[in-house]
Amino acid sequence: MDEETTMPKPIVLLSVPALREKDVAAMPRLRELMAGGGIAEFAPTFPCVTCPVQANMTTGQGPAEHGVLANGCFYRDRREVEMWTAANDFIELPQIWDLLSHHGGGLSSAVWFPLHSKGCEADYVCTPAPIHNPDGSESLWCYTRPPELYGELRDRLGHFPLKNYWGPLAGAPSSEWIIDSAVEAARRWQPDFFYIYLQHLDYVAQRSGPDGPDAERAVAEFDALLTRLAEGFAGAYDDPPIWIVAGEYAITPVDHVCYPNRILREAGLLAVREEEDGEHLDFEKSKAFAMVDHQFSHVFVLDGEEQTAQRVAELFRDTPGIAETLVGTQRGRYGLEHPRCGEVVLVSTPNSWQAYYWWLDDRNAPKFARTVDIHRKPGYDPVELFFDPATKSIPLDATLVKGSHGVPAVDASQRSVLLASDPTLIAGPEMADTDVFGIVLRHFGLQ
Repeated sequence: MDEETTMPKPIVLLSVPALREKDVAAMPRLRELMAGGGIAEFAPTFPCVTCPVQANMTTGQGPAEHGVLANGCFYRDRREVEMWTAANDFIELPQIWDLLSHHGGGLSSAVWFPLHSKGCEADYVCTPAPIHNPDGSESLWCYTRPPELYGELRDRLGHFPLKNYWGPLAGAPSSEWIIDSAVEAARRWQPDFFYIYLQHLDYVAQRSGPDGPDAERAVAEFDALLTRLAEGFAGAYDDPPIWIVAGEYAITPVDHVCYPNRILREAGLLAVREEEDGEHLDFEKSKAFAMVDHQFSHVFVLDGEEQTAQRVAELFRDTPGIAETLVGTQRGRYGLEHPRCGEVVLVSTPNSWQAYYWWLDDRNAPKFARTVDIHRKPGYDPVELFFDPATKSIPLDATLVKGSHGVPAVDASQRSVLLASDPTLIAGPEMADTDVFGIVLRHFGLQ
């Protein structure tokens, strides 16, 4: 046989958070794409949120090994929270594309829109990277590899519609742009491994709940978009690729919200400073604060005292909406013993989530609280998916959120689905997020 006939088929890995088996039943195009393939229940590793789960899939290890313990990180040395923007070197282990690059056959990779992909060593990369201007405004841009690629995509497709990627207007236009740009890359380079993050189902489920008319419309809409993707890739590749679809995590209904920073403040552990636009966290004077992330939070004990950590843990043990309070070695129960972990980890009950708010009166909320500002808020804020026409701003009503995720996936309703168009890639009825790494490497003969 010549070299071409012995090369493994290309793989396209779609990362589709909030995709469930019941959704697949309502998606005829996805079922057609996966005809004759395999399906398994997909169990995310706690914490079941975007950045850790994607790192689990692409490294084959859990948070304690790769160091991604949330969608953000608190840097103790400079007392700063970074949400969503960390570059690829934040991940402390090699990822799929790093290992494929060492394959003797010269396998190429493309990485489209997953978190922590800026600066990664894949051959082709595209991820949002808006330019933050001195006046506080943003200029649309994407980080790409090769660097000139975004300019070429912009000329062909228009700017990436960031306002439709996150915020009150999140919806189909951003998914369409991701798909069309990925198709363009596939036509140009035919990467052996193509990893695409499509968040289309996620935000509707958080805004209105995982079930109901809005969620059903989003599923139908996404299924139609898959036609666009599948047809584009069929035309781009000479050899039809193998498709893998990973649901990352499931969104479950919530009817309760907990405010850890308000509780810490009322206990005298969190301090604020008065500024012209409202109350801001004062990291220098606080003894503890919570970096919240959907259904869990890292509580960082800023005075470094074990007694403070124990006091924090005791404070939350009987708090409504908190199922588990983990302190010290208890964090090892979920593999979170890593220097980036908070001294205390708060895990929500399945029906509750955690909001970052620390002010006790909305009149004292800082200005950024009423804006889409994922970088200045020291925690995840799904209320940014809503818009208050009366104030023409993001509301301050955390009870609007109807769906969340993040707690340990102990129940089938908290698990998503893994599909593969090649049934031999699915090893059993239940698979973990860390299994994706091995599935891809074995296919290319690297395990």
